[in-house]
Amino acid sequence: MDNRIGLCGSHRTGKTTLARKLATHHDIAFVESSVTAVFKQHFFNHNPLKPDAKMDFEARLWIQQRILEAAEQLWHHAPTAFVTDRTPLDFMAYTLCDIQGATQVNFDELAEYLDRCFTVTNQFFTHIVVVQPGIPLIYAEGKAALNQAYIEHLNTVILGLCHDERLRCPVTVIKRNILDIEQRVTVTNHF
Repeated sequence: MDNRIGLCGSHRTGKTTLARKLATHHDIAFVESSVTAVFKQHFFNHNPLKPDAKMDFEARLWIQQRILEAAEQLWHHAPTAFVTDRTPLDFMAYTLCDIQGATQVNFDELAEYLDRCFTVTNQFFTHIVVVQPGIPLIYAEGKAALNQAYIEHLNTVILGLCHDERLRCPVTVIKRNILDIEQRVTVTNHF
């Protein structure tokens, strides 16, 4: 079976850089996803690069469903072997982390979305790689916010999702202290 590797993790962890390197190493296609492009495509008045920007539950779930649909299209049309820099686990984590405090939540709709994300993950991926925080956070124009607490929150949620019984594909978690790109590639050499 062909490798279909999905990298997941908080923003600013080096997922895209590692995905490109893995694609070259395994001689498979790199499929880049862009959440920002989906926001712009739907003229959504929200900057996904700012985790403190609030959305109500209905708006959050609606745009997250569009993000999942766009990703499904990318992966459906991708070569049979590929590596990508986002997975539905990321989409679930951002959705869950952005539901805060007194937010009114339709839990049935949320549960349906989470189930769909697990189904899509199991459909498209043969392996998941979690890239944990660790690389130094440096401000860069156009990059996601440097809110270290939010990054840690996302990481914790993603690690929890990786242990959910609905996830069927194997998971590799890159340890935080492995920062060198070549070492990160070596950790993933078993598939």
